[in-house]
Amino acid sequence: MQLQQSPSAQVIYGIHAVREVLERRPQDVQSLYLLEGSKPDPKPGRDEKPDALSLVRQAAEKARIRPVLKSRSELDRISQNGVHQGVVALCAEFAYESDPLAPVRRAQEAGKTPVVLILDGVTDPQNLGALIRSACVLGADAVVIPQDRAAQVTAGAIKAAAGATSQLPIVKVANLVRAMEQLKEGGLWLVAAVAPGQGGQPLWDLDLSVPIGVVLGGEGSGLRPLVRKTCDLRAEIPMPSGLHGASLNVSAAGAVLLYECLRQQRLQ
Repeated sequence: MQLQQSPSAQVIYGIHAVREVLERRPQDVQSLYLLEGSKPDPKPGRDEKPDALSLVRQAAEKARIRPVLKSRSELDRISQNGVHQGVVALCAEFAYESDPLAPVRRAQEAGKTPVVLILDGVTDPQNLGALIRSACVLGADAVVIPQDRAAQVTAGAIKAAAGATSQLPIVKVANLVRAMEQLKEGGLWLVAAVAPGQGGQPLWDLDLSVPIGVVLGGEGSGLRPLVRKTCDLRAEIPMPSGLHGASLNVSAAGAVLLYECLRQQRLQ
């Protein structure tokens, strides 16, 4: 395959992230770089599994993409000193969805109870990636993010998501509150995640088996007042007594809430 680099190419690095894009959207890959000196391992025995780098090579071969060998310093430069694990790809810019109801309709058509993760101002790409990964693994149908004052799907977020950005729709909207209102009109109940003592109910006391939008605030600042007001319910993750001021970060809290949604839906 003849690869050409676009000036607006997005850098993706890390074994799992690059392998995922090679397998799920190879048409977006413009260039693939591997660390020079890394050679294909011999074919594993019957009871052995190929190593992760060999799986990247296999995915590239299947996609008819020939990797280019680069020095470690060159890969460091291309990835802007990211933890690339000897694998970097240049790809077309990430394709967001724009309609928050589209993933809901697809879930309903598949006979599934929709779950959407809504993020209000999460600014750390690592947290965004971790949340996308949890949403994907725990059965959510989409992640909704605002286009302003929030982390976007950059190389760091893609790396932290470990390939989940190629599997889960990410919806970027200009007005988060309007998108939330659309989701409510589409039949979702919106649950605001709040800290203990802020008027929330323990998450296991809420009915999360219905179509749900889990709404999380940004690091430190939490939910904006209008976003919180737009939600139907408030949920808290109770902490053991005696832990004063202790709390989960946003990515851990998101995983707990999404797991409870999955657990309750599985019981139906």
